[in-house]
Parts: sequence; C-alpha cells; structure tokens
Amino acid sequence: MIAFLIGTFLILHGLLHPVVWTAPAQADAQAPFDPGHSWALAAAHVSDAPVRATASALAWYTALVYVVAGAGVFAGSGWWPVAAAVGATAGLVLKAIWFDPWLTVGVLLDVGVVVAVVCAWPASLH
Repeated sequence: MIAFLIGTFLILHGLLHPVVWTAPAQADAQAPFDPGHSWALAAAHVSDAPVRATASALAWYTALVYVVAGAGVFAGSGWWPVAAAVGATAGLVLKAIWFDPWLTVGVLLDVGVVVAVVCAWPASLH
C-alpha cells in the first residue's frame, strides 16, 4: 500500500509541473504567477519567449524524471530514490529561477522528497 501511495504521489506531483508551467495565460484573469518572467533571467536581460520556453522545458524534464521515479517505485526497483532526488532537484531549480510565493507548496513538496530520499524513508521501500 505504501508503495502505491509513494509511486502515485511522485507521478502526480511530477505531472503537475507542466500543467502549472505551460498553462495558457487567460486575458480576463490575473494569473498567480507568470512563467514568462524569471527574476534571474530578467537580470541577465533574457526576453520573455526564451524564458517561457526554458520554463516549459524544465517543467517537462521534471515531470519526466518524477514519472520515471514513480514507475520505479511501482516496479520495486532500487534506483527510484535517485530518480526522485533528481526530479526534486530539477523542481527546486525551476522554482528557484522563477520564484513566486505562490509556488511555496511545490518547494515544500520537493524538499520533502529530497529529505525522504536522504533519510531512506519509508524504509519498507528501500
């Protein structure tokens, strides 16, 4: 049961990244944050189009790695913690470069994945 929950969490959390980062902007509503604006890339004078494309690519990469980690949990592999740590790190990089307070829950989830992997939790899956 715990393997099912962990695997499902990793896959769903991963798939949430491209949903959030590639959602089309709605003209009539104020978006919680703009993936076309990065504080770090704005300081480097990068225009909006490459910033948005980079955010999208990194979000899809994060999703892919998280899905692989979740599949590894379901398969009972020994390598899934490494994939989960890589996915969480990619997610943290994404959220750091495009930081917005709205993304705080995602940061906490990614940090939680890193802590769980480092602490070998849950022990039944290692």
